[in-house]
Amino acid sequence: MILAGCVTRPGPDDLTPVKPVAEAKTVQVFVATTRATPPAGEKGFTSDRAEGLNFARYTVSLPPGHKSGEIEWPENGRPDPRKTFAVLARETLTPAEFYAQIRQKASHLSKDRADVGVFVHGFNTNFQEALFRVVQMSGDSSIDGVPVLFSWPSKASVAGYVADKESVTYSRDYLVDMLTKLTVKRDGRHVLLFGHSMGGWLVTESLRQLKLMGRTDVLHHLEVLLAAPDVDADVFGQQMAVIGPLSPPMVIFVSTDDRALLASSLISGDVPRIGALDVHDPIVEKVAREEKIVLVDVSSLQGTGRLNHDRYVQLAALYPKLSQQKQTINDVGGFVLEAAATTVASPFRLVKLVVDPQ
Repeated sequence: MILAGCVTRPGPDDLTPVKPVAEAKTVQVFVATTRATPPAGEKGFTSDRAEGLNFARYTVSLPPGHKSGEIEWPENGRPDPRKTFAVLARETLTPAEFYAQIRQKASHLSKDRADVGVFVHGFNTNFQEALFRVVQMSGDSSIDGVPVLFSWPSKASVAGYVADKESVTYSRDYLVDMLTKLTVKRDGRHVLLFGHSMGGWLVTESLRQLKLMGRTDVLHHLEVLLAAPDVDADVFGQQMAVIGPLSPPMVIFVSTDDRALLASSLISGDVPRIGALDVHDPIVEKVAREEKIVLVDVSSLQGTGRLNHDRYVQLAALYPKLSQQKQTINDVGGFVLEAAATTVASPFRLVKLVVDPQ
């Protein structure tokens, strides 16, 4: 709490539109959110709950000197596209425009992989933090795809843990509805569904609901990736008993030294969280194989803070090299990501996914 309280949070003024500079890289993000719209004249979306989904499209630039894995925040609410992330344009969309524009952009992309990526943020996150994180990951990955942010009304406060959990539950039906519409007439292509922290709980609950609704057609069009999911291990077992194995397998990034998940576990009665499982534990590896899940230990990656809860931000830049090991990462069981390793052990056992950042 002390660490979090010392951090200056980005405000709505960071979303003030500015003119572009020629050398800046731009990313267009589609937004679906259960956050309420702000009063007239204010920017972004609030931490209050909307009575339905709101839709928008943002065009954001990364500065020419952007450092991979980082967000260069505007200073004092004054975006400068030469030095910081900067919003260039914002447009409110109707539901029909939202889905039609995503479909149109995706139609020009390769059909042999996921061409739409949905990011669901975690606990203690305001709208601008979620938006710029999607921009960072999309910009660093340097791959074609249509980024979509599903933003739920987090209170953006360390003390708001319980309120955030309720807002996640409130947003579940809306995420299910959006995924159902995004996967219509996909012609074999997949939607990548990425959930971080408490957003991982929203993702798994939505998958469970889709299965109970008999919407296996939607599940068959999803590639699911969870990063440091804040999900009770026992609850996750019950969820997976309903969801069943996914194809391709669900991928979960874990690290045993995630301090945020340690705190969550203590708050929740000392029950382990899925995002902090030890892939070296034979029982964990056995369960992962039985449930057809890929657990990847990312402890070797550097996070942006002291909590070790956001190591996933570095994976965007490593994605092109990780994709070269697609067959390995789709094998179920436990894996260790060694960011600077030089050897690979045998697959189908505890292996090292080798990615040299250089």
